[in-house]
Amino acid sequence: MAATSPIHFDVEHLREEVLRTYDRVARDPRGDFHFHRGARYASEYLGYDPAELAELPESCTARFAGVGNPLQIGKVIAAVPGMRREHAGPCPGETVLDHACGAGMDLLLAARQVGPRGRAIGVDMTPAMRACAQASAELAGLSGRVQIRAGYMESLPVDDGSVDLVISNGVVNLAPDKTRVFREIARVLRPGGRLFLADVVVQRELTLDARENPDLWAACVAGAMVESEIATLASEAGLVDGRVVQRFDCFRDTSAEAKVAKDLFIQGVNFYARRA
Repeated sequence: MAATSPIHFDVEHLREEVLRTYDRVARDPRGDFHFHRGARYASEYLGYDPAELAELPESCTARFAGVGNPLQIGKVIAAVPGMRREHAGPCPGETVLDHACGAGMDLLLAARQVGPRGRAIGVDMTPAMRACAQASAELAGLSGRVQIRAGYMESLPVDDGSVDLVISNGVVNLAPDKTRVFREIARVLRPGGRLFLADVVVQRELTLDARENPDLWAACVAGAMVESEIATLASEAGLVDGRVVQRFDCFRDTSAEAKVAKDLFIQGVNFYARRA
């Protein structure tokens, strides 16, 4: 399983490489990377509404590097027979946590949806990304309902049971200890709270050589889970109703796609679960 990094893997080196990569994205999103970025990619590959993105500051949309569309999950779930409306969202007045928020595109979209009585908390480990997210919130007139906090996925600076909805886009694959990440998500969710997760999956385990490559980890490839592992990890953390609800060809025409075997079928997925 990809739930943990390989034995003897240099976790600190990985964290430094990831931090260095996304610091570069924050400082120059037009640079050369293994993955797509920006508003055009978000709308054409992942189904974001271009009109909604046009209303956000370019300081966040240009630095977007997600692999799915977690805020679309609420609409998909609301259409599933037998699912109650409260399983959807984000809803007005709710508290949303954007788990490794980057420059804040998903965070600001969520802040708009929860309205003035709601709250949107963004946590990220990269100082330059946090600065972009804060500046973007101010430019969008949303700083009154947006909070940006420094922190890691494995140890969220958020109180127990204080969040209605956790959104996450393309970052769990970067974690060397995914079991701990899912436990943290479950910890901060209120009973009945939901997880809207977009992340990278593969159809078989990667080779050890690939999983020990820090560059491929930073490109969201080497730490990718086999699809069935997401539901397993969510269930072990105490989350229920776990299911993949959408798929995205997020690596099409990237250098990362060229570095992995075709039978991996690497792709992004939208995954839903909730705390019992």
